[in-house]
Amino acid sequence: MTKLSKKTLKSELISLLESTLATLETAHAAAREGATHEEAKPENDKDTRALEQSYLARGQAMRIEALKAGLASLGVMSIAPCEAGKLGALLEAEDEDGETVRYFLAAEGGGTKLKGGVQVVTPASPLGAALVGEVAGVGDCVGELRQSSPSPRPSPRFRREREGQVRTGSRGTGW
Repeated sequence: MTKLSKKTLKSELISLLESTLATLETAHAAAREGATHEEAKPENDKDTRALEQSYLARGQAMRIEALKAGLASLGVMSIAPCEAGKLGALLEAEDEDGETVRYFLAAEGGGTKLKGGVQVVTPASPLGAALVGEVAGVGDCVGELRQSSPSPRPSPRFRREREGQVRTGSRGTGW
C-alpha cells in the first residue's frame, strides 16, 4: 500500500496549472502586442502577419479563460473519500503488463503527471468518462469498467481509495 494524499495531489495540480496560466498570460500579452504593433501593419494585400497574430492572441485568450474556470472548479472540488468514480477520486488500475497505474479524476489538467506517477484524467477524456459514476463494490476491487461500444482494448479494472490509501487487489484484465 502506498500512501497518497489527495490534498497534496490537488495542491500540486493547482500549482502546476497556475504556473501554466502565468506562462499563457505572458504569451497572450506578446501575441496581442505583435498584432497591434506598428511593424505588423500589412505592406500589401497578401501580408497577413497582424491577422495571424490576432488569431493567435484570441485563441490564447480563450485558453486562459478556460484554464481560469478549470482552476476555479478545482478550488472547490471535494477530495473526501468516495464510493464511486467522481471528481476528486483517486483510482488505481493495472495496465496490460500488470503494472499499477494511478489516476486522479479532476475537472482540469488532463494528461498532467503528478508525484507518485499519478496521471490526471478529466471526464472529457474517454478513460475519465468511463470512470465517472462507476459504483464501488465489496472489497478492494470496484469492478470492471463497462464499455458502451466495442473497443480494441479490453476494459481495465480499478480499485477505490480508502482513507487516502490506494489498495491493491486481484490482477485486472489490463487494457
